[in-house]
Amino acid sequence: MEWLSDIFTTQFLFALASIVVIDMVLAGDNAIVIALAARNLPPRLQTRAIVWGTVGAVIVRTLMTLTVVWLLKIPGLMLVGGLALLWIAFKLLTAGDEDHGAHGSDMSFMAAIKTIVIADAVMGIDNVLAVAGAAHGSFLLVVLGLIISVPIMVWGSTLVLRLMRRFGFIIYVGAGILVVTAVKMVTGEPLVSAWFDAHAWVVWALYAVGLAAVLGGGYLVVSRRPASGGPLSAERPD
Repeated sequence: MEWLSDIFTTQFLFALASIVVIDMVLAGDNAIVIALAARNLPPRLQTRAIVWGTVGAVIVRTLMTLTVVWLLKIPGLMLVGGLALLWIAFKLLTAGDEDHGAHGSDMSFMAAIKTIVIADAVMGIDNVLAVAGAAHGSFLLVVLGLIISVPIMVWGSTLVLRLMRRFGFIIYVGAGILVVTAVKMVTGEPLVSAWFDAHAWVVWALYAVGLAAVLGGGYLVVSRRPASGGPLSAERPD
């Protein structure tokens, strides 16, 4: 029961507080992904998608936390993850709700869960590193941090989803945030980060190109659809 006495130490409480702050700061892009993935589902399935998507994401993040040292040794991980996130951002932005028929809802529900889990795994590297560092090797702190992240992500994604219903342009803002996150991952890849540090203008160019490609391309795709299929038609009564 030695671990029980550790809970009441100042060091443990300070580390736990640090993890809570980290979860709150880094949960924003995760909440955006969840809200984007759930926005075109029927209202009866949106809450379920948010909850189960968050649970699945936390399970994957737990596995990542336990293997973080090994993950960091994989060359090109951040680069591939960043490129994957760019594609995910585009797909989330251009996702329509035309497939929600009798069986389409169930298929879309599972697709939303899969998208949430994959996107969170791609973006969760920074969160995993931050939590693992703040935990200072304490498995209990890591577990508590992951448990605390669940209500934060559920509440955050629910709030973002409500804002998307009311203000359609927030869908593009959310996709833009994912693009920025993706570019940070690409330029932060250890294999190429030194080169990007020496050519800072390329980093800014990548931000501009990424935002133009995803947001501009997404807008063109959505604008060519019937009015019922675009993201701006996602407003549904609560």
